[in-house]
Amino acid sequence: MSIRTRHIRTPWIRKTAKYSFETICFTLAVIVAAALIAAYNTQPRSAPTYTPASFSANPESAALPFDIPPKSALNGKLVFAHYFPPYPVSIDNANPSGDYYATQYLTVNGENNKHVRYGGFLRDRPTPRQPIADTQWRQRDLENEVRSATAAGIDGFSVDIIAKATDTSWWGSTVPTALIKAAAAVDPNFKIMLMPDMNGAFKNMTAAQMAAEMKPYSTMASSFKLNDGRLVISPFLAENKTAGWWSEFITLMKNSYGINVAFVPVFLDAAANRNSFASISYGMSNWGNRNPAGNPLSGSNPNSPMGLAAAAHSLGKIWMQPVAFQDVRPSQSIYDEAQNSQNLQNMWQIAIASNSEWVQLVTWNDYSEGTSFAPSVGHGRALLDMSSYGLYSFRTGASPAIVRDTAYLIYRNQSVSAVPVNRSAAPMTLRQWSSPARDTVEVLSFLTAPAVVKVTVGTTTTTCNAPAGMSSCIAPLKVGSIKASVVRGTTEVSRVSSHAAVTATPYNQNLEYLVDSSRR
Repeated sequence: MSIRTRHIRTPWIRKTAKYSFETICFTLAVIVAAALIAAYNTQPRSAPTYTPASFSANPESAALPFDIPPKSALNGKLVFAHYFPPYPVSIDNANPSGDYYATQYLTVNGENNKHVRYGGFLRDRPTPRQPIADTQWRQRDLENEVRSATAAGIDGFSVDIIAKATDTSWWGSTVPTALIKAAAAVDPNFKIMLMPDMNGAFKNMTAAQMAAEMKPYSTMASSFKLNDGRLVISPFLAENKTAGWWSEFITLMKNSYGINVAFVPVFLDAAANRNSFASISYGMSNWGNRNPAGNPLSGSNPNSPMGLAAAAHSLGKIWMQPVAFQDVRPSQSIYDEAQNSQNLQNMWQIAIASNSEWVQLVTWNDYSEGTSFAPSVGHGRALLDMSSYGLYSFRTGASPAIVRDTAYLIYRNQSVSAVPVNRSAAPMTLRQWSSPARDTVEVLSFLTAPAVVKVTVGTTTTTCNAPAGMSSCIAPLKVGSIKASVVRGTTEVSRVSSHAAVTATPYNQNLEYLVDSSRR
């Protein structure tokens, strides 16, 4: 079994053999951004905070440095996670030690040596589970993914619809419908935003054909609709069709099927397309960048992330801000330097500072691009936990009060220049315009009061004086295991160790950051 359909999505700029798409290049105010980022890392947050007494009890809070706010504290802003159907929790319901992920995607010689050139297809996989004695195991997996996302404070999935209704493969047209059913079964408040992929099966369709494809989803209970009843359609790579084509689609949905559409296009190049799409759009979004240099916290450039949000608002549209942790693509031989948690921090700050109405986490489960937030072998639930501080700051308009000392460890299991045992013929190289590559370990701490953070990498120990609130301690990456402790006075209040050691001779080139939590 092999999933052959794989579309290529690009934050910012790319030309590929699979498709060619011209985007504009612009110069980012990196020097100014770097100064702001450094200040952000070293200072306690000054935003208003909720007090613990304002929160209702939530068992999920035990894994976090703060108490999860009650629904009454939320400000109406929404967070969606981009769901990519080809990478379910399990592909074959087999024992994880011998399933398709283990034997075909994560090994150099998988799928009849198809991925030898770049050392194997994937570097991470969903958290493994044992086989389920249920003929509806795929549906049970989707329901559990909805539960995981709900527990993380996510409002819904933006499902990537990559196939026509006539494609009945599980990762084709079946997943969107099954995901909508799963949401309805688990939590009626969890919504599925329809995101037809315009780099896939729909790119050569007529507007009438597209309307016919989207119509069946409109009556499903958990399809995302606005309060006024409009069905949200948010196509990825919307600019693959003209604004006129989409206008015809919206008209046909209304006149032929009685469906009012709220159109929220996701662009690769919002700056070049926002004006032509403005008259037909309820809101807009960009796929976004994946490195701190591409996500400066301020700047005068109208095409910077802050500028894109401001431009959408000036056109009277809502903005859906992308938020990503990293981007590592072995099969495309390219990666972005996320600088540990820095890119994630920047993107949440942009969402907050730009007054974005929605956020799209990019992605929930695209393991081929190394962008997943979903529980996985590489970062467990720790990444979702670490991201939750930004998520609830966005959703409440205030930084949550820190009530539990917590530390997250963010690191790679090899240096950027490490030579793997299975050397790739096409090793990953740094994407142009990315932040510079670096070999560092980060301890991101959330502290109730000032303390000393000690991180030992191999035999080298780095010590940082950390303030109350969120702060970052950076140490050089060395070969060996990693452990960190947080000491206040003579008392250790938190500790965390790496689940993977740093090695000089890795199995294959893996430039994904791993995450561990002191509370998991």
